[in-house]
Amino acid sequence: MTKNLRKVTLLIGDIILLYFSLWLALFLRYFEQPSNDLYQTHLIPFSIVFIFWLVIMFIDGWYELKPINKQSFYSRIYRDFLISILIAVAVFYFAIDRFAVIRPQTILVLDIVIFTVLFILWRRSFAKFVRLQKILNRVIIVGENDASAELAEEISKNTDLGFELVGTYQTSNSQHKNLFEIIQSKKINTVITAIDPESNPKLAKSLFSCIKLKVNFYNLASFYESITGKIPVTTIKHNWFLENLTEGGKKSYDSIKRLADLILSLVGLAVTLPLWVIITVIIKIESKGPAIYMQERVGLGGNNFVLIKFRSMVNNAEDNGAVWAQKNDLRVTRFGNFLRRARLDELPQFINVLKGEMSFIGPRPERPQFVEELSEQIPFYKERLLIKPGLTGWAQTVGPAYGGSKEESLQKLQYDLYYIKNRSLILDLSILLKTIKIVISRKGR
Repeated sequence: MTKNLRKVTLLIGDIILLYFSLWLALFLRYFEQPSNDLYQTHLIPFSIVFIFWLVIMFIDGWYELKPINKQSFYSRIYRDFLISILIAVAVFYFAIDRFAVIRPQTILVLDIVIFTVLFILWRRSFAKFVRLQKILNRVIIVGENDASAELAEEISKNTDLGFELVGTYQTSNSQHKNLFEIIQSKKINTVITAIDPESNPKLAKSLFSCIKLKVNFYNLASFYESITGKIPVTTIKHNWFLENLTEGGKKSYDSIKRLADLILSLVGLAVTLPLWVIITVIIKIESKGPAIYMQERVGLGGNNFVLIKFRSMVNNAEDNGAVWAQKNDLRVTRFGNFLRRARLDELPQFINVLKGEMSFIGPRPERPQFVEELSEQIPFYKERLLIKPGLTGWAQTVGPAYGGSKEESLQKLQYDLYYIKNRSLILDLSILLKTIKIVISRKGR
């Protein structure tokens, strides 16, 4: 079962439980099988509530396929349980008149309790199922490098992905000669090659002989991408871009995205303008200097533009030259720290989006000095400039928010390339929902 299939299975299972819980709540409320009319009366209003619940579960990471300890599992359920109640009350008692006239109380309480119990049983059962030794997809990695070591660690610590790493096999010794016997005896399902078999004819021949064993073969880059959500930059070559970046097929998507950027930036400006006044006043009170900070950044195709944001550092913080922003940066003011965590310092970038210099979703725009420096140290670094930079992005929501070193910048680039390759309206919506969670939890940087 692939990663995406697992996510779809969890989503479908949750949807089935939601509607079964409603049916069971009606059954328990009236002690008889609900009639078709009764169920239909509740179907549309409860469906609206269910959509909100599913969004909340997505935002809170219930579809991330990452191990959750027992304490965190139940604390998240308790938190989402309370949020679900508030949403349901808001929908049924304040916004539902145009859809229905029902004001469920007992049914709503029964529905939430039943769904919560079934959800716990379902998720615990699913986690145990994918970790069963008999159904785990047994994996070996042929060859070793930094990316394969990272992949091996990822597989080992995320058993909910359904993979079991049996071992990593060198190609510098004679082991590849016995690869057929190893795969057969250890009941391997998946073979991942960390090196290009074409560079090793003996290995290529050995792998070819294993086709009859009906195992799955992956190169490291594609498997690494499916597991980690990023591209292993150190293992790909120029032809990877030719084979994977089908920019010609993105024209319709780009047009829709630009239209969405225009609408969202106009709405964002209109809704947040009162906040601008409050933020400006507090910045001016806390420290000397302008409230708005402008800085040159590199955008689409390497063209520079002026990024606009609220000042979160002391004035003239870079009098001695450009410096990487760091965690617990002493240059950040107390209110500036709050602005960064809540992502409110980026509100003026609605103007950059409106002008077409940025998009809502994309790689984080970097400064010219750092782009030149990192381009010399990291392969394919400038390829992140193939699309517009964004207010938020894949790297900002699942990886390092910004590079504070060469190592972090490499990680960020790998997430950026994943987004450039896989960008779609569905992925953009996913990133927006993840961003909402970051803003609410004030975990921005």
